[in-house]
Amino acid sequence: MPNLRISTTLVAAMLVLAACGSEAPVGDNNATGAVNGPVTVFAAASLTESFTKLGREFETANPGTKVTFNFAGSSALAQQINQGAPADVFASAAPANMKQVSDTGAASGEPVTFARNRLEIAVPKGNPARITGLVDFANADRKIALCDEKVPCGAAAKKVFEAAGVTAAPDTLEQDVKAALTKARLGEVDAALVYRTDVKAAGGEVDGIAFPEADKAVNDYPIATLAKAPNASTAGAFLQFVLSERGRAVLGEAGFDAP
Repeated sequence: MPNLRISTTLVAAMLVLAACGSEAPVGDNNATGAVNGPVTVFAAASLTESFTKLGREFETANPGTKVTFNFAGSSALAQQINQGAPADVFASAAPANMKQVSDTGAASGEPVTFARNRLEIAVPKGNPARITGLVDFANADRKIALCDEKVPCGAAAKKVFEAAGVTAAPDTLEQDVKAALTKARLGEVDAALVYRTDVKAAGGEVDGIAFPEADKAVNDYPIATLAKAPNASTAGAFLQFVLSERGRAVLGEAGFDAP
């Protein structure tokens, strides 16, 4: 009987030690797998409206979470991530900028394409300069805004001009698509080349002009969680929400194509 009591005591002590050793640190979402706490999403500027809406819905569906966005040109976001900026999720407007992050090991897992987008001409309401198509972007008498080629909307613009045989003569090169759109919305330029989702998001403050060459430069939008995500579990949950049926619906309402 004494031996039995000793053995029982040892087993109990071992169980207590094992339980203590497996206990996750307080607030460590990575260890517990809990979907709570803050999550920071770096996203292309063209995703501003749709991701802001998804962020609010994600917070409602997951009490205790808080989604913070950093919207900018995808090239700038990729650079910030590679320089160590704290972020949980990266959503790019082009695979090339996502590759910059993946190649350094900063992305966690294989990026997933969640949407597609194409360009459209944005002109001030009423189209006072009577812009008709891409050919007007070569007219030195027109004030034109384009995205810089370093960002996805600028790289796509280069492709459509090549397809149309047009040499563009821009008056300004912007660092993200929202800046180019603003130039047209305020009447500072006669036309800007932006995404059709941006024209739709402007809510009637600009007119949009579609053109056939847009089919030559459809942008794939990839998304990935990041290897050093401060809140990996919530980051993964947000990514899955973007890929969900509801995520696809919100993106479709904004004018994005399904992948």
